[in-house]
Amino acid sequence: MLDVLAAGHLCLDIIPTIIADSVDSGAFLAPGRITEVGEAVISGGGSVSNTGLALGKLGAAVRLLGRVGDDHIGELTRRVLGAQDPDIAQHLRVAAGEPASYTIVLSPPGIDRTFLTAPGPNNSFGPEDIPSPLLRQARMLHLGYPPLLSRLYLDGGETLREILANAHAVGASTSLDLCMPDPSRASGKADWRAILARALPEVDVFAPSAEELLFMLSRSRFDHLCTPQADGLVLDRLRVDDVVALADTALELGAQIVVIKAGHRGLYLRTGSLTDLCGRGRPADLSAWKNREIWAPAFRVQVVGTTGAGDATVGGFLMAILRGLAPSRAANAAAAVGASNCEAADAVSGVRSWADTLLRMAGDWERLDAAIDANGWRWCESEGVWIGPRDAAA
Repeated sequence: MLDVLAAGHLCLDIIPTIIADSVDSGAFLAPGRITEVGEAVISGGGSVSNTGLALGKLGAAVRLLGRVGDDHIGELTRRVLGAQDPDIAQHLRVAAGEPASYTIVLSPPGIDRTFLTAPGPNNSFGPEDIPSPLLRQARMLHLGYPPLLSRLYLDGGETLREILANAHAVGASTSLDLCMPDPSRASGKADWRAILARALPEVDVFAPSAEELLFMLSRSRFDHLCTPQADGLVLDRLRVDDVVALADTALELGAQIVVIKAGHRGLYLRTGSLTDLCGRGRPADLSAWKNREIWAPAFRVQVVGTTGAGDATVGGFLMAILRGLAPSRAANAAAAVGASNCEAADAVSGVRSWADTLLRMAGDWERLDAAIDANGWRWCESEGVWIGPRDAAA
């Protein structure tokens, strides 16, 4: 039995090492300027690689499902992915005549990362790229980055729904992660509320970032927080009530378990009655997961890079469910894996084994300050999380 099929967006990440002395308020990218950089880190990228390989390092039995080009970059992508485990990438499909997908990741010290990505064969990813025999062997299907998989949203989300429904039909649980649409392209102009309304009734674990979900469900609020006059990151200007409202909507649209990633602010876990939660990958103690509201603060680390941190966080959360952890502990495990990821420049090298992660959590690992001053929240010292007013234990 396989634990997880990691499917969806896949690319090759090229990450130049940017020297701190070269960074001066972002002007290092000014037109006509030559900025010297260090060695390039080459790694797999996209949800398939980032979450899939993270799960593999944590000890899960994983297979990667995606499309790669038949050119030199595609060949390098397959070689890089197979280096960790020759079996993990054996089911990738080579798209004949299609150039490979790659992403140039610009991650300067002290500045939020920027991505330049070529979609390549990801645009033709569809249900046929997820073999039914593998679905029957897996406990869970994790699908990532539909805004970079054009077939999954250009039809209003019907193909996205079909992929998730196919997994449910053979007894696999489902997990869905998002990425930020490009406002200037078709993905940024799609009706994501309608797309999610169609797809989320087939989603057991929904794990977007706060910014992504805000863009898709409350575009006016997102644009308001992104005005040129606003200082800092959108994430820092979001209220706790904003995140709660996003989770409320996701539950209303049909998701069962909602995990909203909030970067250095940690992550928010919300569940409902779980009456429609199904599949071989659902939590072992279902009663402990019903009607929960938890906020887990982030762990403090020396940040080398944040590429793939959200994907690693999702991997940690899925691993926690598959290994039978309770909700608070699962949220903390997710935060721990995401934090460890930030200790390396690429999307996977910082992730530790499951045993090492749990051992590190059990030690005196400092948390970032994530005090919640919204009404009804209380700190639970024994579990290391904030408990919300909608939690069953409240």
